[in-house]
Amino acid sequence: MDLDVNLQKAVSLFKSGNLNEGEKICNDIKKNHPNNLINLNLLGIILFQKKEFSKSIKIFKESISLNFKQAETHNNLGIVNLEIKNFLNAIEAFKNSIKINPKFIEAYINIGVALKQINKNQEAIEYWKEAIQLKKNNPRAYNNIGNVYFEMNKLEISIEYYNNAISFDNKFYNAYFNRGNAKQKMNLLTESIKDYTEAIRINNNYAEAYVARGNSLRSLNKLSDTLRDYEKGYKINPNYQNLFGNIFYIKKNLCDWKNYYNEHLFLNNNIQKENKIINPFISLSTFNSSKIQKKIATEHFQKKFKKKISVSKNILFKNINIKDKIKIGYYSSDFKNHAMSQLLAGLFETHNRDEFEIIGFSLIQNKNDEMKERIIKSFDTFIDVSTKSEKEIAEISRNLNIDIAVDLMGYTKSNRFEIFIEKCAPIQINFLGYPGTLGSDCIDYIIADKTLISKEDEEYYSEKIIYLPDTYQSNDSKRIISKKKFSRKDFNLPDDKFIFCCFNKKYKIDPNMFEIWMNILKKVNNSVLWLLDDENESTTNLLFETELKNVDPKRIIFSKKIPTHEHLARHSLADLFLDTFPYGAHTTASDALWSGLPVLTKKGNSFASRVASSLLKAISMDELITSTDQEYQDLAVKLATDKKQLNLIKDKLSKNIKTEPLFNTVLFTSNIEKAYKLANNKFVNNLPPENIKI
Repeated sequence: MDLDVNLQKAVSLFKSGNLNEGEKICNDIKKNHPNNLINLNLLGIILFQKKEFSKSIKIFKESISLNFKQAETHNNLGIVNLEIKNFLNAIEAFKNSIKINPKFIEAYINIGVALKQINKNQEAIEYWKEAIQLKKNNPRAYNNIGNVYFEMNKLEISIEYYNNAISFDNKFYNAYFNRGNAKQKMNLLTESIKDYTEAIRINNNYAEAYVARGNSLRSLNKLSDTLRDYEKGYKINPNYQNLFGNIFYIKKNLCDWKNYYNEHLFLNNNIQKENKIINPFISLSTFNSSKIQKKIATEHFQKKFKKKISVSKNILFKNINIKDKIKIGYYSSDFKNHAMSQLLAGLFETHNRDEFEIIGFSLIQNKNDEMKERIIKSFDTFIDVSTKSEKEIAEISRNLNIDIAVDLMGYTKSNRFEIFIEKCAPIQINFLGYPGTLGSDCIDYIIADKTLISKEDEEYYSEKIIYLPDTYQSNDSKRIISKKKFSRKDFNLPDDKFIFCCFNKKYKIDPNMFEIWMNILKKVNNSVLWLLDDENESTTNLLFETELKNVDPKRIIFSKKIPTHEHLARHSLADLFLDTFPYGAHTTASDALWSGLPVLTKKGNSFASRVASSLLKAISMDELITSTDQEYQDLAVKLATDKKQLNLIKDKLSKNIKTEPLFNTVLFTSNIEKAYKLANNKFVNNLPPENIKI
């Protein structure tokens, strides 16, 4: 058999996917024709396809040593190095390819990909633009440039490039997907759904597009549609990171508990196996364990962010002299009518301007509302960085000489955690927005109190602990309660019944908690349970669960959301707030207590399950903290059936609102400022972060 026949046979085997036989024939040819470049290059490609990367590199180098002027071989060598993340070697190979053939479009595109991997984005763009100059009809190059601008948060520019990619190839489903991502980030949710739908139409097995469309639908509160898309994505790719956990979370939002305990067990078993099956935020409402939550947060950080750390992570901050004022940067996407702002507005206004300069960084563009206007006025400087990349925001922070950066988001929705990976300040603090550890070595401290984090639990936090004396949660003593006089009839509440209420979000309710509530209703015949109507299937599902527990569904009453000051006022219509578990009330507990409504809670083994306990201790209402399901149930029943005791508790609460630390904004501000000073002094004196107790 002659050389040409054997080569043809090897090519045929390669194209049919029979790589082992193809390799065998190529090796046979190599014995008799060691300098045949066609055979060597084919062998290199086969070895690459077999993921035998070092062998593939060796063969391509052997071919190049025989004839350097092989543009395609240099390109292939670059592709192998790109695959194994030897980016510098890949770039060198692609440059050689271009040097040999200045019109080799594929090499221009590939070198751009490699440059992007080492954060040389502008240089990558230039190579892709060169590819476009050589061939205008180049959808891949346009798409790649769009991706860079997307990562830089230049969303409108990225969309322009995606538009060009699609105009040259209307079947380019990745470009539709990427454009959808940009529109989603701009909160153009309906438009993003159209792009994801088109991507799915072209490629029906596109798991990422199903998940992304589900995310947009979720933001529109179309949770049943979200669940449908998540489940389709999961069917295509059961290993899709965190997707099972997201499905579990959406079902919790819908109060769809048909297979709850089996799914919970599946989550727990996979976490023990270190499978990335649930994200940190969802774990807060799923597990009553700081240990498990740290494990999940740490794995999340390592998987999602560790590889993105740039050289700026290693920036050395020099702060030899104590400044006249300490610059505090507060970073959030929620500077608007949001629970976080409702809690913190008073703190921002009360900061001592003789000792501190306060700068707000708004991470996304929010519509103007009354709270946003108040927040803007409360800062010395308020900066909208919504169009900036995380790297740019960090650079702006460093240029402003921010001393302490306070992350108010953690792993909550619309967070931009990479700002802190980029090291925007010498001291970085996790505060309020995320009730748990971030599992990151980028964050120095977490603000807490002794109720939230015990001495024994410190090991389950990657941050050092700042222990505030009363509670970690700031509260605004200026919050306005509407003077509007509501009646029970306004909300379809019975005049002659005991009103239990819970205004927590539905994902915080689990079957066990709901069963306890139903047991309470059974024991207190003249009672109803008052919940918020989330305007989705959760209402129907809860009524169904009520019937299953042999309780009349008419005893569950739902009310829609109303303006905050009116919502605070309607608390007076209820008799007792029942907390959820393991993710308890935070702002909602403050709402109730500020309105004079007692809150009954169960203290758990995680930060999120202890917040209400922290608040109750700070207002000296420890008698409302229980430790077990039975204690919780018994106390609820007792307070509902013993009017005298309940009135004593209400009277005590009414008095303590004015006298105890919980709603003393000035005192809280003074305490947190002491903490900031101590943290800053440690840095100034070149001391590492350590636990701080105020």
